[in-house]
Amino acid sequence: MSWKEQGDALVQDFEFKDFAQAFSFMTEVAFAAEKQNHHPNWSNVWNKVNIKLSTHDAGNVVTDKDYTLAETISEIYKKFD
Repeated sequence: MSWKEQGDALVQDFEFKDFAQAFSFMTEVAFAAEKQNHHPNWSNVWNKVNIKLSTHDAGNVVTDKDYTLAETISEIYKKFD
């Protein structure tokens, strides 16, 4: 899985078999993000989740925090793939 740098954010789209699976993924990501104290900008429509990562306290640019969370999110997604 390859995150893309678009503008000042890392972005990735995820697709699941249904809404329940997408929501379960988001729940796991929420706990991981809270643990890292770094939270995604995301949206969900039925079985699709779009995530954008940037570091707000660094001026909304991509930092190591974003790459670390992106890696964690990718590992979580592997459980659902």
